[in-house]
Amino acid sequence: MNKLWAPLGLVLIIVGAVWAAQGFNWLTGSQMSGKTLWAVVGPVVMVVGLGCVVRGVAKR
Repeated sequence: MNKLWAPLGLVLIIVGAVWAAQGFNWLTGSQMSGKTLWAVVGPVVMVVGLGCVVRGVAKR
């Protein structure tokens, strides 16, 4: 499981960035675009992903 923390974190960071961009209406064309919920959830997911990356790198 230790080898999976960093890749999992990177995926979470990417997904969180897309959600944040949609929430801030930087990416349009979706029902998620311009919604405050995704502008909040996206950065939170990115922070969780960053924590996973740090944990994965620190374990090595």
